[in-house]
Amino acid sequence: MSHEKINECVIPKDLHYSVEDNTWVRLNEDGTVTVGMTDIAQHLAGPILHAKAKGAGTDRKKGKPIATVESGKWVGPVKSPVSGVITEVNEKLAGDAQLINRSPYREGWVVKMKPEALDAELKEMVTGDQAVAAYKAKIERDNIKACNHIEGSDTY
Repeated sequence: MSHEKINECVIPKDLHYSVEDNTWVRLNEDGTVTVGMTDIAQHLAGPILHAKAKGAGTDRKKGKPIATVESGKWVGPVKSPVSGVITEVNEKLAGDAQLINRSPYREGWVVKMKPEALDAELKEMVTGDQAVAAYKAKIERDNIKACNHIEGSDTY
């Protein structure tokens, strides 16, 4: 199976995760990476009202904001799990920020980046069964109830 569900929270095994920041990285064939928020992050935020990413060409260090997301109960940064330059912003989010809620791993990605220190930074992330175990522990530790999904979600 290419993903697991923990309390209805979907964790695809082919992505790399920064568990504490609830962000993921997908490696692209052209050497860039796609970055987004996890299913757990969209659940904790609730229905997202606005998502504003930094512009293409912006240089970001790991841990620095690549976007700001606002929901009815939360405003906060999406922290970059890697260092690099933003090469593309998901323009669809400007008109429909709830794409992050409905499709956190597909249509709701936040930015694409050209990473600077990918090999080293991937070692600090988890993937596969290790990611599932890390999220199981986080869900228990943070007492996260079952992930809610808004109408039209594509939870695998």
